[in-house]
Amino acid sequence: MMWMLWFTSVIAFYSLSCAHGLVCPKKCVCEHTKSVQCFRIQAVPTGISSDVRKLNLDYNHIKEVKARDFTGLSDLQEVSLSSCGVELVEANAFLAQPSLRLLDLQKNKLRHVPRGLPPSLEILRVGHNHIQGLQGSAFEGLHRLRVLDIQSNMITVLRANALSALAKLECLYLDGNRIESLSGAPRLPQLNMLSMASNRISALSSAFFASLQSLRTLQLSGNLLTRVPHELPRALLHLSLDHNQIRALRNRDMAQLRNLTVLSVSANRVASIDGGLRLPNLTSLELSGNQLKVLPGRLATKLETLDCRQNSLQEVTHQHLTGMRHLKHLFLENNTIRHFEANALRNCLQLTNLALEQNLLTSIPEGLPHTLVRLDLKQNRIETIQEREVKTLKRLQVLNLRNNRLSSLSLGVVQLPRLQRMFLGGNPWNCTCELLRVKHALLARQVDIGEELCAEPAPHVGEHWRASLLEGQRCKEDLAEDAEDSDPDEQTENEDYYEYDA
Repeated sequence: MMWMLWFTSVIAFYSLSCAHGLVCPKKCVCEHTKSVQCFRIQAVPTGISSDVRKLNLDYNHIKEVKARDFTGLSDLQEVSLSSCGVELVEANAFLAQPSLRLLDLQKNKLRHVPRGLPPSLEILRVGHNHIQGLQGSAFEGLHRLRVLDIQSNMITVLRANALSALAKLECLYLDGNRIESLSGAPRLPQLNMLSMASNRISALSSAFFASLQSLRTLQLSGNLLTRVPHELPRALLHLSLDHNQIRALRNRDMAQLRNLTVLSVSANRVASIDGGLRLPNLTSLELSGNQLKVLPGRLATKLETLDCRQNSLQEVTHQHLTGMRHLKHLFLENNTIRHFEANALRNCLQLTNLALEQNLLTSIPEGLPHTLVRLDLKQNRIETIQEREVKTLKRLQVLNLRNNRLSSLSLGVVQLPRLQRMFLGGNPWNCTCELLRVKHALLARQVDIGEELCAEPAPHVGEHWRASLLEGQRCKEDLAEDAEDSDPDEQTENEDYYEYDA
């Protein structure tokens, strides 16, 4: 059935092509937008209309690409030969295409970047091949190239002078190679995005960035760096150093990065931060999976997200978070926090998300901001909840109390006007009438409580079965009275639901 639908669509496209005066090659689909796509071919087809602009040959079996394959196709703007098993592209194969802007040769078996490419080229993708080195001659004349993707090849040494001809290059992707050393300083004055993640880089000289003063995004995750590179460009906005071996963050290494907005140094060995990071425009700081024992203090007042998951933090105090007026997301899960100072977050006037799961807390911290929308306390050691701990959380939509030591809840605790979801599983609940009353109150307000909570009151140890039945009957009567007294039309003010992963 699916084959018939495909065949019908091919016939329709073929008919459309004929209607516009074109002759479409066998096994190809020719659209009136001057686009040709071919299937199950072993060579570039002949007979393609001379005015074609887009040629898609992805997922075929084409081992060699030669200049004669594109004779007469002078209007070509985009050619895609991804996943074709291409082993060789003849020199000057596309030189007769003066309008070619995009060439996609990803996921093939090329050992070299093709030579003699047309000067009109703006985007070149040769990622996921077998390229072992870059030769400057391959890029000669490519004065308009803006994007060069060479990720996931076998390059071990990056010689900067090989790229010197690419004066207009804006984005360079070198991820997933085997780069160990970088020689020279690339002269790429318009480069604004450089990605060298997942290589074997252990150090970068300060001279490397000398001519990269337009760089806005630098990706160096998954390398062997032991420190933040020196003399990073002042224009940087995003810096990613995840999964390296960095032990400390020092102001002297980053003092010039006054425009930086996002810094990610997760999964390193960071144990200290030198007197806070004086990065005035920083809005996101990711430090998860390090060895911090103390929350970094004196951070930028513009910070909106602070991620300190999976460290060795033991306490949270007001001193750590003073000045955080714009903080919205604070992630502190998977630490060993025992002490959370009352009103420690009193200056966090915009905090909506607080994650404290998998710590050692025995109670809900007091004085949490009334702006909180979700609060995660899963897998702590909380035994009781006091009404004063939660009564100010008028905007709270999601409360996660899974896997604690709770045995009871009072009605006053759950009277949160915007509560929509409450995770309660994994606690040793004592199913009394009071807890059943709480459960029914939550359900009446359509709060999602997940697992079934206390289907009926549990008999006390040694209690006679008749007494247990009487207690159950009394609970049912009390709950029936509560239902009669409640207003079925009562509604609470509500905000958009805050997506949340339990």
